[in-house]
Amino acid sequence: MRNRKPATYVAADQCPQAGRERMIMPQPISLVGAQARNPERSLLRHMRDDGAVFMMGQNPDLPVMPDRPTLLDFFHYRFSDIAFMHLLQCAKLALQAGQPDKVVLACLLHDVANGALIRVDHGYWGAQMIAPYVSEEISWAVKYHQALRYFADEAAGFSYPEAYVQFFGPDFTPPEYLCDAHEEARRHRWYMTSRLITIYDIYSFQDDWSVDPAEFTDVIGRHFRQPEAGLGFDNSPVAHMWRSMIWPHNFL
Repeated sequence: MRNRKPATYVAADQCPQAGRERMIMPQPISLVGAQARNPERSLLRHMRDDGAVFMMGQNPDLPVMPDRPTLLDFFHYRFSDIAFMHLLQCAKLALQAGQPDKVVLACLLHDVANGALIRVDHGYWGAQMIAPYVSEEISWAVKYHQALRYFADEAAGFSYPEAYVQFFGPDFTPPEYLCDAHEEARRHRWYMTSRLITIYDIYSFQDDWSVDPAEFTDVIGRHFRQPEAGLGFDNSPVAHMWRSMIWPHNFL
């Protein structure tokens, strides 16, 4: 079972929209193809008729992030339970196997986009999110693990995951861009760094195995360039991605 760090919650009278119902509008892309149950019109009508407002800033149902969030703060306060467990178990397996720090950290970060931001092309999103803070090799490995996980490499000890047959069906074929990325990665000098992510990835998560995030404090300290201003507030090209996880329900 997941043990969260003690969290503080924002009081109702600390919200900038206190006293009004605060509505959460789903992200536009999640509404594509679902017009029959599109909530936009009903929410706008509710705003007009009943004085409700759209969520901005801190959602009182979520833990308050520290003023200068660290990487592990996102693990504790924003990552889904599955992502929290999955990333820690993957990194722990790499650590137990005696892999170098770069592989352990790559395993810890490989699904960082899945944690609380976006699932689509998560390897590419994740690589962008971490690029300012890790070595080029680690961000490269995170990007290309997305393609490599669909292609077996028996010599390296990786078979196509049985779980993927259940997830996508037995006839699933990766799209062309991932096939091209796989071929490109196979020819790259950092291929094994990315391939090792897929080897230590856990495709059926172990509910009875708890890993303490603090085990990776030293690895993170050595190889993750934590910004002094905090992730999301350092004016990096990806700060907005981290802010989107801090305030995931902002209307705009």
